[in-house]
Amino acid sequence: MGDVLKLVAKRLGLGLVTLLVVSILIFFAVELLPGDIAQAVLGQSATEETVQAMREQLGLDRAAPIRYLDWLAGAVQGDFGVSLVSGERVSEAIGGRFANTLFLAAYAAVIAVPIAIILGIAVALFRNSIFDRVANVLTLTSISSPEFFLGYVLILFFAVRSSMFPAIASISDGMSFGDLLYRSFLPALTLVLVVVAHMMRMTRAAIINLLASPYIEMARLKGAPPWKVIVHHALPNAWAPIINVVALNLAYLITGVVLVEVVFVYPGVGQLLVDAVSKRDFPIVQACCLVFAATFILLNLAADVGAILTNPRLRHPK
Repeated sequence: MGDVLKLVAKRLGLGLVTLLVVSILIFFAVELLPGDIAQAVLGQSATEETVQAMREQLGLDRAAPIRYLDWLAGAVQGDFGVSLVSGERVSEAIGGRFANTLFLAAYAAVIAVPIAIILGIAVALFRNSIFDRVANVLTLTSISSPEFFLGYVLILFFAVRSSMFPAIASISDGMSFGDLLYRSFLPALTLVLVVVAHMMRMTRAAIINLLASPYIEMARLKGAPPWKVIVHHALPNAWAPIINVVALNLAYLITGVVLVEVVFVYPGVGQLLVDAVSKRDFPIVQACCLVFAATFILLNLAADVGAILTNPRLRHPK
């Protein structure tokens, strides 16, 4: 148990260091953007005195490293400053949007994870069959298609031609859960089509790789049916890579929703980020990027920890 705790603590430490480096990159990448933030907020007609006063109000007259340390200290406490456009606290503006993004990601994950694992087992069981080849063609097509393209295709067939689902995922706080599922179905389905392909192929590869192991050959020689060989012998040892790829795809579901949210006008963090970039609302841009980075790093840590807990070779390294 001590080895596991040490490995987990090491992964957590590396995650915190990575997040610190990412926060530096986010802050100074925004600083390097062309143009004056104060001038962009006030417009081209603003006088020099007004621009200078705005720069002092925003703290732009101080050195960038000092502003970064102040921003980082506030971010650690959940305070990302104030929106330059609306004057709203950034944490309040992101809070509800992030909950919507988490709901969309969870909605897609509940559909995608069981389908991907079942399909991965099935194509491994019927390897080199017509079913396997058709599944490989479909998954490669899904992986090769950009999310926004899949979203527009779904809108064309399910919203424009058949009117089964709304093209715009407009949701509100007082909406019932059933109506929420109905209005969010197309963006969730878009994410499902992408992540199912990745998870299914990784599940298939993990199981096929284990099927060449000596203990699998022994189980076959004893006369065990193919489904029992996979379910009872191969699958338990394949959980480590499967958990890893599931966690990584869950990270993608949360951090890769920007294009999907824009296509369906879904009120999540991705849509908020795009709006903030177009309006040059830099506090919101920085906060959204940091939230995405922290979520991605956290789920990567979860993938590492899951792999450690399910793999004895990682729990007891030599």
